Amino acid sequence: MEPYARVASPNSKSGAAFMMLENQTILNDRLLSARSNSAKRVELHTHVETGDGVMQMTEIKDGIELRPGVTHHLKRGADHIMLMGLTEPLKQDFAIDITLIFEKAGEIIVSVPIDNNRKPTETAHSH
Repeated sequence: MEPYARVASPNSKSGAAFMMLENQTILNDRLLSARSNSAKRVELHTHVETGDGVMQMTEIKDGIELRPGVTHHLKRGADHIMLMGLTEPLKQDFAIDITLIFEKAGEIIVSVPIDNNRKPTETAHSH
C-alpha cells in the first residue's frame, strides 16, 4: 500500500505520515531524519510505555535502523513521521512531499497523499 499522512482534527497544527520502508540493498542503512515544506519541524517519533503502563510519544533521536532485506513499518501507534507546525492544512486528497534522509541512500523525496479518513493499516515505500 502507498504512504499516507493525516491530521487528528481539521484545525490541528500537527500531523503524521505513515509508510513502509524496505531496505533492498545489501548494506545496513538508517533513516536519520525527514523534512517537508509543509511543516516547520519534522521528527521521527515512536511510542514507549511509561512505568505506569501509559503509552507516550517520544522522538527517535538516533534514527531508525534498516537492515538489508528487512521492511520497517511506520504506522499509527508505533514509529512514524511527525509533522509539527503545519505551514498549510493537510487537505483530504491532496499530497505533500516529504524528504527522507538516509545514512547511506541519501535523500529520497516521497509524495505522500493526505487521507484523513484512512483506518490504521500498513503502507509501502522502498529504497
